Amino acid sequence: MTGYLLRRVPTALVVLAVASILIFAVLRLIPGGPEAALAGPDASPAQLAAIRHDLGLDQAFITQYLSWLGDILTLDLGTSYQVGGSITDLIGFGLTNTLILTGAALVIAIVLALALGLTAVPFENRYVNAILTVVNAAAIALPTFVVGTVLILVFGVRLRLLPAGGIPPNGFTDSLQISAQYLILPALTLGLPAGAMLARFLTESLRTELQQPYVLTARALGASRTDIVLKHALRNALPPTLTALGITVGALLGGAVLVESIFGWPGLGLLTEEGIFARDYPLVQVLILLSVAVFVIIQLLADIVHAWLDPRIRLAGDR
Repeated sequence: MTGYLLRRVPTALVVLAVASILIFAVLRLIPGGPEAALAGPDASPAQLAAIRHDLGLDQAFITQYLSWLGDILTLDLGTSYQVGGSITDLIGFGLTNTLILTGAALVIAIVLALALGLTAVPFENRYVNAILTVVNAAAIALPTFVVGTVLILVFGVRLRLLPAGGIPPNGFTDSLQISAQYLILPALTLGLPAGAMLARFLTESLRTELQQPYVLTARALGASRTDIVLKHALRNALPPTLTALGITVGALLGGAVLVESIFGWPGLGLLTEEGIFARDYPLVQVLILLSVAVFVIIQLLADIVHAWLDPRIRLAGDR
């Protein structure tokens, strides 16, 4: 396992290094700049130049990048141009809300995947499979903004059973019941498509396992299809599904941007949107790099767990 880690960690570091360069460069290719947003539409060229000088934007690209990278490595994230305040404080507040939303959506996705996968495969009923296929396809095909809007209209406006947006006014720890009410709609909106995709992957993995020779042996010994799926096939289908789970978590973090905008959820997604529109370079750079880092770390952890559960992965890399 140590050798496997030594091979995977450098790759992850290279990905992060390349991502940091691309993020830093692409943001500077966007038309306009923070100096225009700070100075206003009536600013003179001299005023714009003075602001660029104060922000260090008139320096060479490599100088700006190395200075920013040094600040990142020393955990000096700086101050937001437009949103205002310390970037560390802004990210700390937004990250807490995003992790709560993403965690709840992940639970929904895993429960949905297990429910659909373990219902479709053990019984192999034509009508059950047809219903599950329709549910799965609808969950994947419907756009997130459509699902979110419908849920708000039905449960938040029409029936008035749940809040239509925002977070608990007194924090998530004040009342679990109130927190759950605020969390249900955005978590469902974010978790349904991820759960459907994960369910499809798990279902195909289970069906592939049911074609293996050990299944014929188990059937010859009198084991039922349900016992084979739950006691044998599921265990062998989990390692590749964990890799898909790592990708799903990354998709949840990406989808949180739109969901937070729909429900007015003050997380990293809403903060990123605000920073992009305001041309807030320091804030947006850190937020995007943080998103890439989280995705890379989650994928690395998923690969490690996969290799731990399936020794063939480690042995293949040693050849």
